[in-house]
Amino acid sequence: MRPRQFDLIAFDWDGTLFDSTAIITRCIQAAVLDVGGVVPSDQAASYVIGMGLMQALAHAAPDVPREKYPQLGERYRHHYLAHQHDISLFEGVLPLLSELKSRHHWLTVATGKSRNGLNEALRAMELQGLFDGSRTADETAGKPSPVMLHELMREFGVAPERTLMIGDTTHDLQMALNAGCASVGVSYGAHEPDAFGALAPLHIAHSVRELHDWLRVNA
Repeated sequence: MRPRQFDLIAFDWDGTLFDSTAIITRCIQAAVLDVGGVVPSDQAASYVIGMGLMQALAHAAPDVPREKYPQLGERYRHHYLAHQHDISLFEGVLPLLSELKSRHHWLTVATGKSRNGLNEALRAMELQGLFDGSRTADETAGKPSPVMLHELMREFGVAPERTLMIGDTTHDLQMALNAGCASVGVSYGAHEPDAFGALAPLHIAHSVRELHDWLRVNA
């Protein structure tokens, strides 16, 4: 078997594995409307996907006063919970993950979701046993801080040069750059890939199929 280039592969969740970008965008907009803020555009709302929840909402709704942040967060969670079971993995994700697992990569998740949110998504998709580790934004520093990746690398004893981050936002790729890790961007999620180039990803995949093919040869 061909030697691995990467021992640890960290995936973002929303917009990379989970087809949730449109629903998250709409839930952010609905939450801002509920608290009387100026509803952000689709582009502004989708830009913050991947950040920790309150950081994301504050960025998307700069006119909402800080004292309304708890209500804003509650309204976002209300809307998201109403739609979370409408979301599914992107087609092709399960075969991709299964093949990487068969090659004995450590598979992890580094996400802006909360721990409860990620656990619920993993339960809903019946993926609890597939990932070896994970970090969420409410239990450590959010993206683009490198802390999530530093903690995962330390947990599995893997060096930065043997770690690959895969994500759909500039926050993901900047986190990898900050951690000294390689990255791959995917263009089918929250951010337009035009901004990825400055963050030096090894590749930009335009579909899960293309990502799978690239990983088969290069991971």
